[in-house]
Amino acid sequence: QVQLIESGGGLVQAGGSLRLSCAASGSIFSIDGMGWYRQAPGKQRELVAGITSGGSTNYADSVKGRFTISRDNAKNTVYVQMNSLKPEDTDVYYCNAVVATHAGPYKYMYWGQGTQVTVSS
Repeated sequence: QVQLIESGGGLVQAGGSLRLSCAASGSIFSIDGMGWYRQAPGKQRELVAGITSGGSTNYADSVKGRFTISRDNAKNTVYVQMNSLKPEDTDVYYCNAVVATHAGPYKYMYWGQGTQVTVSS
């Protein structure tokens, strides 16, 4: 089994910064894409930022220039540095990863449990 454990959420004032981390553990053979999503109550989960195993990144238009995604492949960890936070960034943030395990040839997408980010005005 694979687990994704997130950390770093919390309460911050508008204009402030937070750094979220997500560490994958378990029977991991390799990890392809990793990403961060967010979801507000009653809304669909949306992509915030993604990063490939080679380091290519993509971002939602709403966070470009403010958020930076990165990963440490040796630690199976993905990060997102969030700067210039706005009240509309308030959401539950989820990380995900496409993982190949030692159990077989297939890859599966795993999700973290979510971490709350609240930006006060």
